[in-house]
Amino acid sequence: MSVVVTGAAGFIGRVLVEQLVADGRDVVAVDRRAPAGGHGATALTADLLAGDAMVETALREACAVIHLAGCPGVRDPRPDAEQRRERDNVETARLLSTLVPSGVPLVAASSSSVYGGARRGRACREDDVAHPVGGYARSKYRAEQVWAGRAARGGQVLVVRPFTVVGEGQRPDMALSRWAASASAGEPLRVFGSLDRTRDITCVREVARGLRALLEAAATGVVNLGSGRPRTLREIIEALTAVLGVDAEVRVEPAASREVADTWADTARFAELVGWVPHTDLRDVVHRFVASREPSLAGAG
Repeated sequence: MSVVVTGAAGFIGRVLVEQLVADGRDVVAVDRRAPAGGHGATALTADLLAGDAMVETALREACAVIHLAGCPGVRDPRPDAEQRRERDNVETARLLSTLVPSGVPLVAASSSSVYGGARRGRACREDDVAHPVGGYARSKYRAEQVWAGRAARGGQVLVVRPFTVVGEGQRPDMALSRWAASASAGEPLRVFGSLDRTRDITCVREVARGLRALLEAAATGVVNLGSGRPRTLREIIEALTAVLGVDAEVRVEPAASREVADTWADTARFAELVGWVPHTDLRDVVHRFVASREPSLAGAG
């Protein structure tokens, strides 16, 4: 029997599939873009909501499912963003909640955005009242409610709330990607709100490792997946410009309401479940990101 990974061609999915295969697991990688099958996984290219018979069979017969597929992007400017989020984040949750047998472990990726930012002076705990800000966060919270319904019916499900994930292969709309593109082009780096805003960043490799560990722990409920160490936007930009070997102008602009000031994960439950806490070396992960984006720039710094 296989571990099914949805969103397998995505930022986290590609790394996770590689790690699972390296563990010796039989993996079915599902994505509407062609997922990586060359690493030993069985690749199925299909939209989850398209009624593909092979995908539905894989989900029904899986020994476990890690659901990463969805519509990402806090700042998605497309006019149909809300419809995309409802379809890809909420409707897919309903489908998997139905298709995956109740006794099969289902690990579902949500988002730290459901918290609406860090609490005053402390990290976000899993039992904090959700306060999603913006359409993306609200869609993730609605998906969590679907997973809560599965759990209430006796289904095995773990909702994972990753904090800011960084590393090689990240999307071009994410901050580190935008800043790297601007710095390389000699353009100002746009920062929303303040350089003192913070993000609990976690290396994508550690996130994939954490998902594997949580699956092995057979955990249920809700758990944060972060480093527990917020870093200022100033620190992140300094690490990026040092690796690139450039002096970049930084332009601070007003932040939209959906841009929370700070994020910070309480990692106590994660540590209790798996016995360790994700660690991110900021300089190292930025260096790997730059190397994956433009090998000729990797030697700087």
